[in-house]
Amino acid sequence: MSADQLTFLGTGDAMGVPRVYCDCAVCAEARDTGMNRRLRSSVMIESGADFFLVDCGPDWRVMMEHIGQRTVRHILVTHPHFDHIGGLPEWADACRWLGEKGNLYAPQEVLSKIVEQYPWLPGNLEMTAVDHGVQLCGWHIICWRVNHGKNGYSYAYRLEKNGFVWAYNSDSIDLNAEEKAHLRGLDLLVLGTSFVHEKAAFATRSVYDMREAADLLAELKPRQTIYTHMSHDVDVRRDLPLPEGVRLACTGMKVRLAQES
Repeated sequence: MSADQLTFLGTGDAMGVPRVYCDCAVCAEARDTGMNRRLRSSVMIESGADFFLVDCGPDWRVMMEHIGQRTVRHILVTHPHFDHIGGLPEWADACRWLGEKGNLYAPQEVLSKIVEQYPWLPGNLEMTAVDHGVQLCGWHIICWRVNHGKNGYSYAYRLEKNGFVWAYNSDSIDLNAEEKAHLRGLDLLVLGTSFVHEKAAFATRSVYDMREAADLLAELKPRQTIYTHMSHDVDVRRDLPLPEGVRLACTGMKVRLAQES
């Protein structure tokens, strides 16, 4: 039996890379050779022929074309910000044309915010609250609220299957002890780090930078970590000072979700 697999469909922050207004070296390279080109953050979890996505931002259609999929039945959402839900109308419309109802999963407060923004979605998407957990592709999944700084809140997800435990936490900063509790004992942590070192005033910020993330990892001690949700401050061509066991996500990266034999 093959192991489940995680694929990074998008690894960018809310604006993606390149940013349309920007001529910095990273954005210029992203337009040219594309090593730093990043769609908004989303991942796919595959288990045999079954799969589900986490988040459905405005690049959803492009992502689906990249992976050669014409439909998806299940999407789990972390929070109701545009870069994580902007593709939901296109998904709902695809479901309408295909004559099948998609399944959208999120905490109830997130679902409520989504329906406020897109009140027609329940006609084509089944809304399922996951406040008390959910099973997808055999994964036991729990969620909890995490601090998203000036942007309010997001949710993180912890997934367990066949003894492998990992978490997806794309949008958070300055987590307290309670918020960190479910991030302990992980085989893999996928963590959002928008900047290498963000110099903006802390009160204006919403996501860990890589210096702060290193301190967090020293405390949590996951077996491995992958940084995602990266802005144009992050240049993958540079030799960044990453802690041991940490790497940067890139579009199309695949990760085996199983204990190493």
